[in-house]
Amino acid sequence: MSATLTVRAATGGRSRHPALRRFMRHRLAMFGLFAVLGLLLACAIGPMISSWGPLTIDLRHRFQAPLEGPHVLGSDQLGRDLLVRLLLAGRISLFVGFAAMAISTAVGVVVGLAAGFYGGWTGTVLMRLVDAVLCFPSIFLLLTLAALVSPGVVTITLIVALTAWMEVARVVEGQVRALRERDFALAAEAVGVSDAHLMLRELLPNVVAPIVVAATLNVARAILLESYVSYLGYGIQPPTPSWGNMLNNAQEYLTSAPWLAIIPGAAITLAVTGFNFLGDGLRDALDPRLDVTR
Repeated sequence: MSATLTVRAATGGRSRHPALRRFMRHRLAMFGLFAVLGLLLACAIGPMISSWGPLTIDLRHRFQAPLEGPHVLGSDQLGRDLLVRLLLAGRISLFVGFAAMAISTAVGVVVGLAAGFYGGWTGTVLMRLVDAVLCFPSIFLLLTLAALVSPGVVTITLIVALTAWMEVARVVEGQVRALRERDFALAAEAVGVSDAHLMLRELLPNVVAPIVVAATLNVARAILLESYVSYLGYGIQPPTPSWGNMLNNAQEYLTSAPWLAIIPGAAITLAVTGFNFLGDGLRDALDPRLDVTR
């Protein structure tokens, strides 16, 4: 007992939170965390404190370059403030990212949990379904589905989610199949607990770490897919702004007003990079075998 206390005192109590320490030492993960929090805060508060509205037209300052007039990040072909539209577009793109992540994670967890737990024909059929969907390139499957429905925030969110659940299902199935034969699972089954209890109370809590990592990476994937579809004209439609349709509208002004494409492109890059770095940091932090400093 005294030896344990001595060790903890010597390390400043750090042994209590090794995952947090590993995450905080991961420099790219900390950059990703601050980038994501900064984007969320800016998109939530920025449009409310700006003196410009998203549809306010300032004809005297059409195509104003950044930092050369009253519009901080410049204005578009109608004189609308680019900063306000960028932050409002961020609300839409981030909402699609988080909502699609939640739906795809829920579907993937249910499919993977059932396939890994029951195995046999049930597992085979479910995983062959996952493999069949994975055979289609995500962007083409997404465009096909988007062309069949009326574009909007809800429909694009659902379509993106339906093309992003397979990786979660594969991760969960592999983990559950391995845990299914562990002593604690066999003991719980021996005392007669129900399948639902065994899956939800015994197995699922042990799979939370890879699910969290996969969910974080799915946010970046969803933002990128929404941008693809909106850029090609099948996603969020104007006047509702999204980063993808802002890029679409900027195509014909690439030489005369390049900031119209560079700024939303930089926002997409920052968001996707931030979530990817965050996911990498969570993976390293939640896996004690990857105790690295970056």
